[in-house]
Amino acid sequence: MLWVGKLIIDEVVLQLATETKDFDQLWLLVGAEFGLAVLSDLLSRGISLSDGLLGDQYSINSSVKIIKKTAVLNLDQLEDSEFYDKLERARQQTTGRIGLMSNILTQAEDIIVILSLLAGVVVFEPWLIILLVISIIPTVINEIKFSGTSYSLARSWTQERRELDYLRYAGASDMTAKEVKLFGLSDYLATRFQNLSEKYFAQSKRLAIQRASWGSFFNLLGTSAYYGAYLLIIFRTVTGLFSLGDLTFLAGSFNRLRSKLQGFFIRFTAITESALYLQDYFEFLDLAPGEVDDSEKLPLPREIKKGFEFVDVGFKYPKSESWVVRHVNFELRAGEKLAFVGENGAGKTTLIKLLLQFYAPTEGYILLDGVPIHRYDQAAYQQFFGVIFQDFVKFELTLRENIAMGEIKEIGNQPRIEGAAEKSLANQVIDSLPMGYDQPLGKRFKRGKDLSGGQWQKVAIARAYMKDAKVLILDEPTSALDARAETEAFNRFIQLTAGKTAVIISHRFSTVRIADRIMVLKNGTVLETGTHEELMANDRLYAELFNLQAAGYQ
Repeated sequence: MLWVGKLIIDEVVLQLATETKDFDQLWLLVGAEFGLAVLSDLLSRGISLSDGLLGDQYSINSSVKIIKKTAVLNLDQLEDSEFYDKLERARQQTTGRIGLMSNILTQAEDIIVILSLLAGVVVFEPWLIILLVISIIPTVINEIKFSGTSYSLARSWTQERRELDYLRYAGASDMTAKEVKLFGLSDYLATRFQNLSEKYFAQSKRLAIQRASWGSFFNLLGTSAYYGAYLLIIFRTVTGLFSLGDLTFLAGSFNRLRSKLQGFFIRFTAITESALYLQDYFEFLDLAPGEVDDSEKLPLPREIKKGFEFVDVGFKYPKSESWVVRHVNFELRAGEKLAFVGENGAGKTTLIKLLLQFYAPTEGYILLDGVPIHRYDQAAYQQFFGVIFQDFVKFELTLRENIAMGEIKEIGNQPRIEGAAEKSLANQVIDSLPMGYDQPLGKRFKRGKDLSGGQWQKVAIARAYMKDAKVLILDEPTSALDARAETEAFNRFIQLTAGKTAVIISHRFSTVRIADRIMVLKNGTVLETGTHEELMANDRLYAELFNLQAAGYQ
């Protein structure tokens, strides 16, 4: 377009100097420039469209990879604060990183433009190349000086930015609104958010001011070199060495070259910085799921014959010196209903997580039918269990999906979903919902309906019944149910799990006394084991806790 513009101006000057006007060549050149302008616009819009579509695809693809990667990592990794920093940095790369690819392709495009413009400038005035180099050196220095500074600031503040996100959630969420209003926490949370965010803003502001100030200084040097070249071109034109078209072409070429070269080095810095950010994403995807056991896995038994055995099991969290449980020895026999009892912090839920292979014992081992459980494929082994934890997740999806979470591949099996709902008494919840099984739950989305704590618990228990599991584990499964519903739920549970192995954790002794055996834990060790009658006769911790609870009902 610059070259055609030069030809147009030279043609106009030629026509002004002649008496007989012939505009055919002029109109042809104007038409050519018009065509190039339209083509340039179409290419620009095509590039923007491609960037937008690729950006959406990249965001979807990278988010899916993060979700799937998180699923294969060990629970102790997910509970580590450093892991959350890596996860947060990886999440940030699910949007906006398409600019990296766009910049790389633009660099290739600009190299072609720069080479062609350089060729044109060299033909007319080689001395301009020296001034061109002088004009872009300040930009290169500025970019080198501040390369990676924004990334360094963002990385060093990863944990604080997670804290800001949490404070934003805690101060403005339906899940926290009651406590925030009741205890008057709004001003405290807002002030804490403001103080932390202003610290980050102060550092970011200082960096931005430094970058802008140095950028202005270096740009002044570069602009001075450009106008020195412009004066040279004007001088050559006035002295008759260049035509007006040459003046237009060289001035435009030099200006475009300077802009393209500046953009080239600025984008190079942006690419380097984007690559640093993108490295966080790949580092997360490269995380290994703890200690990898490459030994050949044994096939799982079709039926549990002897049961599970904990042999001198101890566990403490990584980077911690205190033992959560230690020297734990007990058996969970095939077809047995075993209840765990103990005060808060005794290690009941930890034993469940060890049994499920969420954690590996720090010492000792766990056997299934005489074989260490780590010898089985972890994913296949965990399919043996149907589990409802006390802190079960309330998925803000449809009721059908919430129940089917127990065996998600059966989501299209309506009779199975209805059967699970009936067993858990969740069918009583369904009768009160206007959209039945298709009713969205929670208040996050349109038409969503929230449930009471007891209703949610029935839905959660239905998940355990969805799965035809060999072992059922209920961790405080009825804490939100009233006495009548709790009694009915457990009577059903005992009937429906006849012949199956089950573990029950509960603080309600009316519940645990129906178990075949009761194991009492204290300070991470097994204190006593037996039936309700045997433990009452022992007159130790179980009898003490039972009598304390019974006294509350008298």
